Amino acid sequence: MNCKKNLIVVCGPTASGKTALGVQIALHLKGEIISADSRQVYRGMDIGTGKDLKEYQTPKGPVPYHLIDIADPAEIYTLFHYQNDFFKTFDQIISRKHMPVMVGGTGLYIEAVLKNYQIPAIPENVSIRKELMKQQKTDLEKKLLQLNKPLYEKTDLSSKKRIVRALEVAMSEQSYTSTQHHFPDLAPLVLCTRWERAKLRQRIDARLEARLKEGMIDEVRKLLHSVVPRERFALFGMEYKHVALFIDGEVDYETMVSRLRQNIHQLAKRQETWFRGMERRGIEVNWVEEAKLEVAMEIVERTEYRSEERKKE
Repeated sequence: MNCKKNLIVVCGPTASGKTALGVQIALHLKGEIISADSRQVYRGMDIGTGKDLKEYQTPKGPVPYHLIDIADPAEIYTLFHYQNDFFKTFDQIISRKHMPVMVGGTGLYIEAVLKNYQIPAIPENVSIRKELMKQQKTDLEKKLLQLNKPLYEKTDLSSKKRIVRALEVAMSEQSYTSTQHHFPDLAPLVLCTRWERAKLRQRIDARLEARLKEGMIDEVRKLLHSVVPRERFALFGMEYKHVALFIDGEVDYETMVSRLRQNIHQLAKRQETWFRGMERRGIEVNWVEEAKLEVAMEIVERTEYRSEERKKE
């Protein structure tokens, strides 16, 4: 490594063990976790988003975490908000002479931070979003490319809701100009978990079964009875969308589980594609097979950090 690192990134697909790995690394480096998950920011969405807060409690003491449970589900929390909150949190952790450890599976959030995306502070437009969501994804992609090619190239095209959000920005009366964030000087060490596809699917299926037993259906039912607009459930992710359809009586339990399992498998595949793409887009990625701590720690141990104090602690 030719420059000293001041940020550890632990990323990977859903159910890949990245949170547990990030916590162990944080313990070793006197670190604090910064979540990189687009849904874990919302309060009351615990089981469906896989917050697994108990993982931050270890025999050696709790590991501090940030950017979890910071927004109400009825609020609109955008990539702009996340980037701004991340940089503030990063500076605070550094000021405490601790190591920021970014952990999550939302590739767009991670890349927006690492590559300092210039993001406009444009609020979501509910009426425009509702109409756009009715259109085919391929048509939305073409429209975005025509309206704003630079924004098209930065958008996660595997996600319809992110294409729609990009179109909201592109269709806004405001021009697509840069927003003046404070960008810290980041020197990241990126670790990405990797599994054989069959093994990862087994982990996904086991976790889904566990979450259903833990009360995910009751969690969704409670949200449905809250002030959260019904149309937002399709945007909260597949767990909330499919469980809501089951609660509404539109599908039976077996169909819900089957569709949900299939959709999560597809999500994991999209995430893997995104993280492989980060390498092509110029981000150095260190692969950690099966989230093995010893593999990750070997990489961490040979890395130089900006605070020499950490080597003594």
